[in-house]
Amino acid sequence: MVEQARAQTEAAPDFRPLYAQVRDLILRRVVQGVWRPGEALPSEQRLAEEFGVSQGTVRKALDAMAAQNQVVREQGRGTFVATHRDQRAQFHFLHVLPDLGGKQMPVSRVLSIRPATANREEARRLGCRLGDAVTRLLRLRTIEGKPVILERIVVPTALMPDFDLPIGRETPEELYAIYERRYGVVVARAEEVLKAVTADRTDARHLGVVFAAPLLQVDRIARNLDGITVEWRLSRCDTRNHHYSSVIE
Repeated sequence: MVEQARAQTEAAPDFRPLYAQVRDLILRRVVQGVWRPGEALPSEQRLAEEFGVSQGTVRKALDAMAAQNQVVREQGRGTFVATHRDQRAQFHFLHVLPDLGGKQMPVSRVLSIRPATANREEARRLGCRLGDAVTRLLRLRTIEGKPVILERIVVPTALMPDFDLPIGRETPEELYAIYERRYGVVVARAEEVLKAVTADRTDARHLGVVFAAPLLQVDRIARNLDGITVEWRLSRCDTRNHHYSSVIE
């Protein structure tokens, strides 16, 4: 029963709608690894029986999860835990597009990767302590052979120990798919802040622009299914022939 399951995890009363409680119970099991990314969930009927609720309540819970990209619903096949290894999911966090043409997956190349200790800003953004172990990456992304995005990425070592990638080689696999495959870390949502900036010398060298050229900076915090911050990413984008696209529904 929902009430029994909730009582095991919460001491205070829960006045949220029943479907929201069922959604959180399902999500908790995904986080615990009961259902892995890409795996099918039990049928709505089985879940309804297990939680002691109506099938309609389960359906509403799963619809809410699908709206948050936590599960994928496929007609005639069932409901699956979202995975970044799905080709459709690879474009979910991609917003920088060519002015002419549709979405194209950038080619990525790691320029540097090294272990470090979190400075004050990294600790604040990642929600860790000053001096905690982190890994810093500098990555260049090209579209149609042209450098477009230079990314400075920081991930906490506690979540992704011994994180490493080949230097200077093209990596066809998306970074979020690597997080998932190696560490079971599924990026479920991201918060982005956009700002106009000017290119520093590192930006200019790798993006092929002049020093102080205008760039678009995308400041992203990525969180996992449990709401924990798993990555801080600063992307500097050359928008002379590209733009940032966001769909609001």
